[in-house]
Amino acid sequence: MQHVWREGNRVTLLPEASCFLPAMFDAVSQARYYVLVELYLMESGKLADQVCDALIGAAQRGVKVYLLLDGYGAMGLGRPERTRLQQAGIQLRLFNPIGFHSLARNLSRDHRKIVVVDGEVAFTGGFGAVDEFLDAWYEIAVRMEGPVVADWEKLFRRLWRSRLTRAEKGNLTTAGLVTQRSPERYADGVKGRVVSARGYRYQAIRHSLYGRVSEASERLWLCTPYFVPTFSLRRRLARAARRGVDVRLLLPGSEHDHPGVRYAGQRYYQALLKAGVRIFEFQPTFIHAKFVLVDNWVSVGSCNFDHWNLHWNLEANQELESETAANDVGALFERNFAVSQEVDAAAWAARPWGQRAREWIYGLLNAMVTRLK
Repeated sequence: MQHVWREGNRVTLLPEASCFLPAMFDAVSQARYYVLVELYLMESGKLADQVCDALIGAAQRGVKVYLLLDGYGAMGLGRPERTRLQQAGIQLRLFNPIGFHSLARNLSRDHRKIVVVDGEVAFTGGFGAVDEFLDAWYEIAVRMEGPVVADWEKLFRRLWRSRLTRAEKGNLTTAGLVTQRSPERYADGVKGRVVSARGYRYQAIRHSLYGRVSEASERLWLCTPYFVPTFSLRRRLARAARRGVDVRLLLPGSEHDHPGVRYAGQRYYQALLKAGVRIFEFQPTFIHAKFVLVDNWVSVGSCNFDHWNLHWNLEANQELESETAANDVGALFERNFAVSQEVDAAAWAARPWGQRAREWIYGLLNAMVTRLK
């Protein structure tokens, strides 16, 4: 896919599920032609029921609905929910179901989050259809109108037709995708582009981030839930801080769904702090969001910027070059910094040996995992 910058987009930042879930459900309720949904995580529960109800409601109005789920991430979605969707005429497909083939193929997952309605509106972020997003995890999303919507739709359509995508048994219809509709271009819109990645074979998201970090002049703020950065990213962050850029990391605190990953990433704290990077650990809950601000450049999407995501997963981010969008994201960062605990360099250097041991053990395990091919 060509990652082209496009003018004329309207973008709305939607922090927290209380903002982005109603916005997505409202868009689906107003659909007239088709709804495309691509998710990594979908598990039986309250939120999955709400998603099913919204999609079924659209299908009952005659809207064509297509749901593409990762074959591993959707293993927790029960047969009753799948049957409900299919009986409503919704086409359900699974990307790369777990099977008796190579380990590398099983490890390759679709981690993207895409919702497209009528070719006019799109959403992306780090969300999924699991109950943790209702009250336990902090997440953000963006709503988009304009030319970039067509690029999000192309990503969905290409994967829908992939040889690794399988139709779920029981689909009542196997009709092809409806004709793609063209989005409107807005004279007052902003500049944006869709950037995707396909594991170790194609890492446009990583290259884009590295380039922006290397060119940062004023601020470089990054939020990621799984901070296990590559050597190259660590070096770039440290260099930026040393040349006077305001470099800050917004990371999860003790509330974490994978504590071992947190310990593995903490082994890099001391070197980064020494270079002048400021590290904030979010306190209210587990922060699952993935967004970056570099001067007036913004990136929001599915990519965690860790070894695992960059090596194995299909990812997609929305990039923006806009002072308004940058100010909105900057304000969001500031609110989150205010409820986070900043890591003190001197206190961290004097951390107990038990903490250091956990960092070493989980760092070693992480190194072993990232060498899997």
